[in-house]
Amino acid sequence: MNRTMKLLRIYSDEAAYFGDRRVFEVIALRALDARLDGLTVVQALTGFGRSAHMHRRHVLEEDRSVVIEIVDEETRLRAFVERLADLPDIGLITIEAVEILRAGGNTRHRATPLI
Repeated sequence: MNRTMKLLRIYSDEAAYFGDRRVFEVIALRALDARLDGLTVVQALTGFGRSAHMHRRHVLEEDRSVVIEIVDEETRLRAFVERLADLPDIGLITIEAVEILRAGGNTRHRATPLI
């Protein structure tokens, strides 16, 4: 099943909000609504970006870095990034080629949006 797809990575932090939702949750819901192939949000133990602010878990608050990973076709990912233009506090966004060695099923499944 060797297929070449693209991996979109979005770096943010869990303390970033858009309205009353966390930015990573908004991105996840929009990815679901766009029917992208899949999304994973990974919470980092520590991290920093251009601001040099060290993101890490504190006793009274959570301020860890998060990485959102989405694998799909390049044109779909680039179109999705355009849908994120209204979100502040998104950090670095990257895209790179990945080779799919195995997928989690025999058929391509598109999730139904919850909202």
